Amino acid sequence: MNRALAVLTVVAYLTLPLGSASSAELAPTLLVGLAYSALAIVGFRFVEGRPAGWAAGYVGVQLVLGFAVFSLSGAAVGAVLLLVVLVAQSVLLLPLPAAIGVAVVVPLVHLGMQWPRVLGEALSTLAVSTFTVVVTELLVREQRARAELAAAHERLRGYAAQAEQLATTQERNRLARDIHDGVGHHLTVVRMLLEAARAVIPTADPDRLDAMLAQAQDQSGRALAEVRRSVAALREHRPVLADALRTLAAEATEAGVLTELDVRGTARPLRADVDESLFRAAQEGLTNVRKHAAATRTAVVLDFRDDDHVRLEVRDDGRGLAQEPADGFGLAGLRERMANVGGRLSLGSTPTEGVTTLVVEVPG
Repeated sequence: MNRALAVLTVVAYLTLPLGSASSAELAPTLLVGLAYSALAIVGFRFVEGRPAGWAAGYVGVQLVLGFAVFSLSGAAVGAVLLLVVLVAQSVLLLPLPAAIGVAVVVPLVHLGMQWPRVLGEALSTLAVSTFTVVVTELLVREQRARAELAAAHERLRGYAAQAEQLATTQERNRLARDIHDGVGHHLTVVRMLLEAARAVIPTADPDRLDAMLAQAQDQSGRALAEVRRSVAALREHRPVLADALRTLAAEATEAGVLTELDVRGTARPLRADVDESLFRAAQEGLTNVRKHAAATRTAVVLDFRDDDHVRLEVRDDGRGLAQEPADGFGLAGLRERMANVGGRLSLGSTPTEGVTTLVVEVPG
């Protein structure tokens, strides 16, 4: 836009001789017009972006020079064009009300003319000045809108990068939970079975030893399947949660802790993430029972009696919790899972009885 105004200034200056009243006034007209044009091109760029005082001073000086050029040139068309350039520059430099004031002042240049021509010329100049203000303001707003759009686009790119990073972090956390809850569970069972197998060796009972090693082999295969599943980032939806929990209970019983499943209410289909979270909660709870509780019996309760929530309990008769139980990675992962599906988790025990209960409740 500045380049267009500079071109218009040069064109207006070159047309000054065409409207001069006499050749005697041509030299001063061109000199004053040259000063005006130089300020319009160089001075405008100098004051642009500076404090408002500089802009006001520039406009004041140009108004005086513009009126002088108009008077010396005998109301030449080029002089009017130079003043129109000043109106456009005022919109760029001053607040809009001040720029409108400049547009209203410019037509007063015709007051020195004969009265019959004053009204018509002044109204014409006022119309041109008003049109210039409107067009320049629209162009300014368009430039601002483009700048804001570019800034918004840049912010969106930043937000997209942050969202991508957050999604990556969440996926890493999910894979870490799956590896811990899945592979950790199966490897714990393998360890328990191998310990039991070593205890059987002195008894020379090959059939029982073979059965335990077969179970350990089966559990290691399941652990390998869990690894492949986690690496592939695939979610294996269990359509019947109760059946999956029965399998878990059977594995826990085979590992040495009698485990029973109690399904209360009428089972109903659940969302895949809710189903997964409940299964992992039971898996983590049973794993912790085998590792830490020294329990003889464990009960898993799946309760559908609430229409809005599903409740899962893992309760054992072991040694209970320490006074300040550690919140390891498994429980931390469970809390993250519950938070992701809008659920709650609690873990507590009865010190006198040694009963420990893990409770999760999720919308479903």
